[in-house]
Amino acid sequence: MNDTTLLLEARGLSLAIAGRVLCEGLDLDVRAQQAWAIVGPNGAGKTTLLRTLAGLAEPAAGDVRYAGTPISMLSPRERALRRGMLPQDSQDAFAATVLETVLVGRHPHLSRFAWEDAHDLAIAHNALAEFGLATLAGRDVRTLSGGERRRVALAALLAQDPPLLLLDEPSSHLDIAQQAAALDVLTALARARGKALIMVLHDLHLAIRYCDHVLLLGHGRAEAGAAPDLLRADRLSALFGRPLKELRDGDARAFVPL
Repeated sequence: MNDTTLLLEARGLSLAIAGRVLCEGLDLDVRAQQAWAIVGPNGAGKTTLLRTLAGLAEPAAGDVRYAGTPISMLSPRERALRRGMLPQDSQDAFAATVLETVLVGRHPHLSRFAWEDAHDLAIAHNALAEFGLATLAGRDVRTLSGGERRRVALAALLAQDPPLLLLDEPSSHLDIAQQAAALDVLTALARARGKALIMVLHDLHLAIRYCDHVLLLGHGRAEAGAAPDLLRADRLSALFGRPLKELRDGDARAFVPL
């Protein structure tokens, strides 16, 4: 894939919950090698939008397509081969090792009743290593800390290897070093393998550092565009209902509330 490959498109997308409009008429094009941040206040509908883009929730109007194909025409397995979804939190109801948990990401690639082979195992081990978890492969996933479990979920997504990655607060439970390390891996992957990222991010610093495109969602409206055009003090102040000031140190930028 090159940087012009269209991986996801939404046309006329409208979302509503319990009669409350979250956005109307949203058009969105997401291409290979792009990193998108979905930014907005609590309750704006960021998770609902991400779930709709993943095909896990129905829009009030409009449609979503993967590489030109409506997601309604794709089977669950075909969807899993085209996009991966990281929810806000992961639950572990049954005992499983870290390696077994990451191997779940390989299931869309297996034929019915097939077992993982050496190739799948190598992919899973490499994914664990990318997130600094190689030594934990044999651990029961239920014994991990919240940050370790979050990195396991990211490793499973890496093992799934879809072209489109949808991530709901991927930095949650991670300390500041692990946040940077995880997003370094994900954005490098997008550039190197022609993938695209769409991430719900509460931390504006991460959006500034890692994302080239942004979708602002709030007050029943959505606006998508290049990050430098939208991550500005005036726009963010209006979005969050609180005056924000931009600070600069060389190329680094940050927003602080007044």
